[in-house]
Amino acid sequence: MTQDVKPTRSEELKLKEKIELAENGHNILEKKRDGLIHEFMEIVDEAKEVDENLAEAYTEAKEKLALAKTYDGEDTVKASALANGDEPKISSETHNIMGVLVPEISAETDIQTNILNREYGITSSTSRIDSTADKYEVLLEQVIDAAETQTKLLRLLNEIKKTKRRVNALEHKVIPEMKDALGTISQALEESEREETFRMKKVKEMTEE
Repeated sequence: MTQDVKPTRSEELKLKEKIELAENGHNILEKKRDGLIHEFMEIVDEAKEVDENLAEAYTEAKEKLALAKTYDGEDTVKASALANGDEPKISSETHNIMGVLVPEISAETDIQTNILNREYGITSSTSRIDSTADKYEVLLEQVIDAAETQTKLLRLLNEIKKTKRRVNALEHKVIPEMKDALGTISQALEESEREETFRMKKVKEMTEE
């Protein structure tokens, strides 16, 4: 960068303004990075709880399904599952966290339904199949929660990485290069002023002679 600037007062002033602007930008980005990390860590704590709930719901649903298959038969369980053909509708909105758009995912209708509203019918079902359906509805809710938190974490992590790169670029490359260029210009101007002072002194001495 030093070779691209001219040793003039106007260029020196421009560089000082650019350095000040870059340092202000660096400070702002550092605060943004720290804020994003804080938000990320809070969601990490939330994600741990969500993952635990998801693992627990999966285990319980799997156990209930195994019991239903054992006592009621796999064909009966499949028939009950096929009878309930409605798929839950999922909606997603966005939420702004320090400039990062993260999802807010939710079901448009209640996932957990009343036994009477299930399409396989009470007479053709058993308490074990009903219990299995209950557990899988809970599991689906946990899957939605996990999808939301994991997506938030990924988007925040990507933004943290981008912000860190920009902070490092300003701190270790852009600002030092501009300061080096400023130092070169200032030194050149000082030498030029000394030479001019020396010339003026010589001219004065010659005039006096």
